[in-house]
Amino acid sequence: MRTATLETSAGVGAPPGLFAGTDFMPSAIEHIVDAYVRLKNRRGLDELMMHRQRLAVDLKSRSGYDFSLPIGQIDEEIAIIEAGLSRLKAENSTAI
Repeated sequence: MRTATLETSAGVGAPPGLFAGTDFMPSAIEHIVDAYVRLKNRRGLDELMMHRQRLAVDLKSRSGYDFSLPIGQIDEEIAIIEAGLSRLKAENSTAI
């Protein structure tokens, strides 16, 4: 039995939309950040950011395995969270 494989930005054989950066569907982190922005939950966004930053530092300090893919994913998530924080700041400054 032969199955077709898809070539996406996540790589050959990966299902579409599985990783952030694909055009197929928003990532889970994008949904979470959007919800926190809608709820004006700055604390939640700050906690997400700190958690991702700790993960990045931990993975970057490890050796013996190529952690470039998970580090790249975490960096993308940090950028999404930063964008959410900027949106929240912009909404708060216009509301005042």
